Amino acid sequence: MTRRIIRRQSPIHGNGVFAAREIPKGARVIEYRGRRLTHAEADDRFGNDTDTGHTFLFTLNEKYLIDGGDGGNVARWINHSCAPNCQAWIVEHASGDPRKDRVVIESRRRIRAGEELTYDYGIVLEERQTAQLKKIWACHCGAPKCSGTLLKPKKVPRK
Repeated sequence: MTRRIIRRQSPIHGNGVFAAREIPKGARVIEYRGRRLTHAEADDRFGNDTDTGHTFLFTLNEKYLIDGGDGGNVARWINHSCAPNCQAWIVEHASGDPRKDRVVIESRRRIRAGEELTYDYGIVLEERQTAQLKKIWACHCGAPKCSGTLLKPKKVPRK
């Protein structure tokens, strides 16, 4: 049986992950893996490094995140798109232990062989989104309704 996905150069950004064969809608494609870090550990390790426009950190829950750059798998190369064909889901562990929660990538629609896999990163930064930050976190997905940035607005609490 041929592999379902492969990594290769992407027209969106650097490396990408592509369907090696057709993937049906609703299929679990891959789990995002890597070292579990607390948010404090990630802050100590990476600081407030928002000026590179590149990260393998995936927020898992209020306590932990996954560093796909440390012990991660090919899922870390799935690029962002404003019109994604995949969705990332947090799967909470039955025990309630937040360290055991997982992230899985699932297809949102049928994906043709050779098509690049993408999902919406949904990055929300604590600091104000300046024109410079939007440029650093620029989106190159090429979707007709591309927002131009990987950044999402902060959610304002309702009164």
